Order: sequence, then structure tokens, then C-alpha cells
Amino acid sequence: MRRGPSGEFEAGPSFGGETPRAVVPHPLPPEPGVLTAELGDEIDAAHLALGRLDAVTALLPEPAFFLYSYIRKEAVVSSQIEGTRSTLTDLLIFELEETPGVPIDDVSQVLAYVRALERGMQLLGEGVPLGARILREVHAVLLGSGPRGDQTPGEFRRSQNWIGGTRPGRASFVPPPAHRVLDCMGALDAFLNDHPRKTPTLLKAGLAHAQFETIHPFLDGNGRVGRLLVTLLLCAERVLKEPLLYLSLYLKQNRSRYFELLQSVRDDGDWEQWLRFFLIGVHDTAKQANDCAQRLNKLFADDRRRIEGLGRPAGSALRVHHELKRHPILAIPECARRCGLSEPTVATVLRHLERLGLVRELTGRQRRLLFCYQAQLAILNEGVED
Repeated sequence: MRRGPSGEFEAGPSFGGETPRAVVPHPLPPEPGVLTAELGDEIDAAHLALGRLDAVTALLPEPAFFLYSYIRKEAVVSSQIEGTRSTLTDLLIFELEETPGVPIDDVSQVLAYVRALERGMQLLGEGVPLGARILREVHAVLLGSGPRGDQTPGEFRRSQNWIGGTRPGRASFVPPPAHRVLDCMGALDAFLNDHPRKTPTLLKAGLAHAQFETIHPFLDGNGRVGRLLVTLLLCAERVLKEPLLYLSLYLKQNRSRYFELLQSVRDDGDWEQWLRFFLIGVHDTAKQANDCAQRLNKLFADDRRRIEGLGRPAGSALRVHHELKRHPILAIPECARRCGLSEPTVATVLRHLERLGLVRELTGRQRRLLFCYQAQLAILNEGVED
């Protein structure tokens, strides 16, 4: 439905003799309201996929293993969208403090994304309502360290930004002037907390994400915070028990269409086309996560049976396998410490697992060897390490 522009134009600050036309979005929800009847099939399919994802993760023998790795996969993909070149393998090695050859600046940004999500979930767990406070704290963690630590972490911008082009006058889109950001975020905060009226969660998530991207309230990191907003909202409203729905891979694969539909919302108020795209993304992403969880569960069970066939070494090997499920890349000293085994025993076990084809050594060094659970990494890396 074309409602006309979803905001008003306002002259931004002059830049190089040009005065850009900035967009100040109208508060949500849209008027006239979203035609939910047109989106019924997509809403039902997305809800069903999310329900299945919630159910399968609850049935995993140790869901924390899946959560640990899947959050890191999302952090890598979301950061890749912003231009980092680190991989999931890089991140896992970095967390072991085995950094030679790893792009440290890029991996630091990815790890900050993990910490930002954890901070958001912590605040939700403490009863803080999802809104401007949580988004600012998430941003503070996201940009509070590393090479971009000067981008006013945790603070709304005080200057004009723009998207595309070398200056605002030639940009593809100019967000609200800085003096309007606080009001715009206040209105988004109210919408997230059901004012002026309650909105169904999935529609709320789609509307809020698009609105946040239009406001672009920070100097940097808006894309990553905007994607985290969706996950945090689904958890805040208990659609998901764990933060396992991440749209980054879907948006990465459909980047041009994503920007096209966001601009269509701004220019024409066509919220239904954007929401259809968003809901399909929720469905596809939840289904992929569900499939990933089930494949990992089958892998772990199959490999356990193979290890049990080792005979006498099986007991120690199962303890190492258990730790590899938690941390798919391990060094012998860390593995020994976590498993309560001696380093020679762990080294022997890893050689057994290597002969079974379960693990491989990554470094080729004589000392401080790193072993990876290769089948688990292969499943997690789908769509990440292109």
C-alpha cells in the first residue's frame, strides 16, 4: 500500500555549499495501519518456523553449545556486512589468544558484537525495557574498543550523517538532522513499549528495524545495532527463549533488495512490501537455524558412536569430544585443563580423533598445536566463509 512519504523533509546542515534534504520519519505505527490480511501467510509461516526453532533448541542435549557457536557465526556475518574480513575460525582462534595470522582489528570488532548482544540480553534479564537505554548500552559495548572507539560509543550523534555518496548533497539517503534524533528515538522507544497501541511482535520487529535504520541515530554501528534490535525484541517479547534468530545472512544475500525496500518505505510508505520481505527472512532464517541445530545434534550423536568403538581410549575421547562440542577449536593445554586430563592423554586422544576424521590440526607447528572439530565448523561456516 502506497501511503506517500513516511516522513517529512527538513533541511540538513549545509555541507560544502549544499543543503541536503534530510528525512524525519513519522512516529510508528504507520497511518493508515498495516494491511495484515495481505501478510497472513507470511506471518503464519514465520511464527511456525520460530516455534520449531524454539522447540528444537529446547530439545538439544546441551543447547548452550549450539548457542555459543551460533551467536559467534552471527557476529561474523553481521560484521562482514560492515566490511570486516574475519572468519568464524579467526574468531574462535582469537578467543583462545592464539592470534598470529589472525586479522586482530577485524576480529576484535566481531568479538565486540558478541559482547554487545550479551549486554543487551543481560539488561533484558534485569527487567530493563527494550528501548533507547538498551540500544545505547549495546552500542557502547559494540564501539567502545578497537580502532573505532572514537565514534562516540553509547551516544546519539551530534552531527549529520548520510548513506551513499561522498557528501550529503549527493547521498542516496540523508537521515534526520542531529537535533531531531532524540525525539525520533523517543518515539521509537514508545512504540517498542506498546504506545500508542500494542503491535504484534513480528510486525513490530519489522517496523522497528526499518524505523531505526531510517533514524540512523549513531555515527557508526547502526547496521549492527539495527540487526541486534530484531533479536532482542523477539527475546524481550518471549517469542524466543534464546537469541537464535539472526537476519544478517539473509540480508547479506539480499542486500540490494533490502536497501530498495527500505527506501520504498521512506519514499512511498509501502510498509507491506517491506514487511513481506522481512517476514520471509524471519521464516527462512529460523528454518536454517533449526536445520543447523538438528544437523549438529545428529553429527554429535553419530560421532559419539564412532568414538565408543575405540575401546579403552573411548572414555577419555568422549570427554575431549564433549569439550570440542563446546569449543570447536582447542589447544592441548586448554583441552586438558577443561577435561581434567593430562596433556599427553589429550594429545593421544586427539590423534585417535584425527585418524577417525573427526578433528584436524590447523597450524602445522611442532608446538602449541590447534585442533578443530571440522564437521561442526563446516556446518556453522555455511554462508560465512564464502
